[in-house]
Amino acid sequence: MTAAPTLLRSSCDVLVVGAGPSGSACAQWLAREGFDVVLVDQHNFPRDKVCGDGLIPDAHAALQRLGVYAEVQAAAQRVSHVACIGPRGGRIDVPGSLSVMPRRELDDILCRAAVRAGARLFTPVRFEAPLREGGRVVGARLKQGDAVVELRATWLVLATGAVPKALLASDVCERQQPSGVALRGYVKNDAMVGRITAMEVVWHQKLRPGYGWIFPCRDGVFNIGVGLAHSHSKMKDGRRTMQDVNLREVFAAFTECYAPAKALMDGGTLQGDLKGAPLRCSLEGAKFSEPGLLVTGEAAGSTYAFTGEGIGKAMETGLLAAEALVAGRRRQLPDAQVRADYESRIRALKPRFDLYEKANRVNEHPWLADLLIWRAKRSPAIVRRMSGVLDETSNPGHLVSLRGLTKLFLPIR
Repeated sequence: MTAAPTLLRSSCDVLVVGAGPSGSACAQWLAREGFDVVLVDQHNFPRDKVCGDGLIPDAHAALQRLGVYAEVQAAAQRVSHVACIGPRGGRIDVPGSLSVMPRRELDDILCRAAVRAGARLFTPVRFEAPLREGGRVVGARLKQGDAVVELRATWLVLATGAVPKALLASDVCERQQPSGVALRGYVKNDAMVGRITAMEVVWHQKLRPGYGWIFPCRDGVFNIGVGLAHSHSKMKDGRRTMQDVNLREVFAAFTECYAPAKALMDGGTLQGDLKGAPLRCSLEGAKFSEPGLLVTGEAAGSTYAFTGEGIGKAMETGLLAAEALVAGRRRQLPDAQVRADYESRIRALKPRFDLYEKANRVNEHPWLADLLIWRAKRSPAIVRRMSGVLDETSNPGHLVSLRGLTKLFLPIR
């Protein structure tokens, strides 16, 4: 996708900042409903994005709502299982509706769909600050090249991802530090095609309190990485600071403790550099709204703490923002009621995010993965519950709660 033309108009109904999954989903839905939508991003598309690239059922559901599921699936690597691998090498394959697609390709499809729906895309454009009048956001100051443009909008939607700069500029940032961090690379290794066919997630003492993954893409390319949840849990002078963990060292440990990761790296060719990125999880770290402004996607913390999966919930929260604005226009609701509607929709998701926080103890105590895998091998019911975690019909917290752990020791039925 080539860069859009220079910003000319001085106003629009909704200005969406950030053309990733959340922003593009929001922009497309609003444009479908007849809103005059301007979508801006600081990068030209297609552009790279650090991610595990895994699409689980919630992402598939959002893609279907957005009308791009078939297009994505035609280009994605379909996968039938998530392989959960414990420190002792135990493995259980959990079935699910899954696929893998590099974010460079996925985000471009979503962005183009927003444009087809009628959203006007401008890139590369940097968000500088919101415009305010009478205590309400009424647009934004944007920078395109050397030109600074003030674009007025009835609503501003921030879908700016995990980097907090835009949140800080808008006075909606409640925590600058990320919830977690990740490091990933792409490796081409044709010899591993057929050997790694599932989305493999690995827990090991050497990776604690994180995990490693290998996800198969197309054409002999694999996404390999390591993630660390609660990366900034240490407190110093009243502020959260990064744990004493070097992600590159964790990545090296992954290739040492997990034989397929070593084989992949030793016999493959790294495509580009290893790249790191912050994560904002558990719907925490930012206000969801201010007068005239909504925050959505990973800027609002839409990534799950336990799995690091965020693509599906980013799109879902972007659609929630759009739905609240559509309902507000149809019912001619005042600003405060639109914001209350959006926040209630977001907060309805919070209990599930909290359950993933509970399940995150597996990352901190990898032996729990060994126990769960050992038990799952002997109990189809537990495998079904694990599959239910993927498609959001089962509670992830129950698997590693005190009650859940107690059940693991009960006789098999």
